[in-house]
Amino acid sequence: MTPKFQQSVRLILTTQAVLLSALLLTTGCNSMGKKAGKKPGAAGEKDAKKEPAGPCGDYADSLCKVVGEESPTCRSVKTVTDLMPEKACKAGLSGMDYSKKKIAEQRKKCDELMNKLCADIGPETETCTMVKTETPKFAPERCEMMLKNYQTVLADLKRQEEANKPLTAEKRAAIEGADAPSFGPADAKVVIVEFSDFQCPFCSRAAKVTSQVKEKFGQKVRFVFRQYPLSFHKNANIAARASLAANAQGKFWEYHDMLFENQQALEQPSLEKFAAQVKLDVKAFKAALDSEAIKKAVDKDTELGNGVGVRGTPSMFINGARVRNAADFEEVSKQIEKALK
Repeated sequence: MTPKFQQSVRLILTTQAVLLSALLLTTGCNSMGKKAGKKPGAAGEKDAKKEPAGPCGDYADSLCKVVGEESPTCRSVKTVTDLMPEKACKAGLSGMDYSKKKIAEQRKKCDELMNKLCADIGPETETCTMVKTETPKFAPERCEMMLKNYQTVLADLKRQEEANKPLTAEKRAAIEGADAPSFGPADAKVVIVEFSDFQCPFCSRAAKVTSQVKEKFGQKVRFVFRQYPLSFHKNANIAARASLAANAQGKFWEYHDMLFENQQALEQPSLEKFAAQVKLDVKAFKAALDSEAIKKAVDKDTELGNGVGVRGTPSMFINGARVRNAADFEEVSKQIEKALK
């Protein structure tokens, strides 16, 4: 390949990677083998403690309000102002109108990208809302790159919008079936289906949401748990099978909680130890763990997930409508309440 052609290929691949990261769940483990979002108490919270104070802090805060708190420019400004003398920061504050003008000029490409995408996809769509949320976080160079590959970006976003549409009655019936572990009445007005991976750290957050849903809504909802072990989590598949082996003895939810509380110990000896702790017949549990029936049940759940556009975990549907962030109880609760009405 010529250098020019190689450069074009790299550009397109980079654009697609950027796009995919924005399309995936706000927080979650995705099928590309990456984790999206931040864990609580991680780098973001530590950085906040190092932010400059005084005139330099005011200058950084003023600029970040313009460019967006999560933008690369904001992070750079906070780093630089930490090294600046107060006199320079005061001068910057007095010349804030100049900075705002320069930022506006730089952001033109991002504004153009955002407006163009929303016009072509539909201003009232969920994807347009996502574009308006994510684009301000992009560096201007990234927006320019995506504009150069606009048709590819648009096509991928249109596919995403199609995937975001509520499921058909046929697909709902498939994933809401009685063949999976669940709680709540069979005739509940609201049916929640979650596709999960026991080794995904974000799924442990969603597991807490599940408990909160059960506590708040009780018999008003039916909750269905589907397996979606990701290939790059080496113990996810055996953990999924173990949970179904526990389900065969009527102890799915106890075992489910045990697995999420011990995500760093999902090898078979640990799984057998957990089985004993929840008072399962360990011999029967071990036999079920390696049975073809349970292996096929996990594979079936994964196929069902693929059929409804699951790309990562946790993925949740409420009456067939996709939940944007299954690890956020407030968001899940609002969608349930809307469905109950």
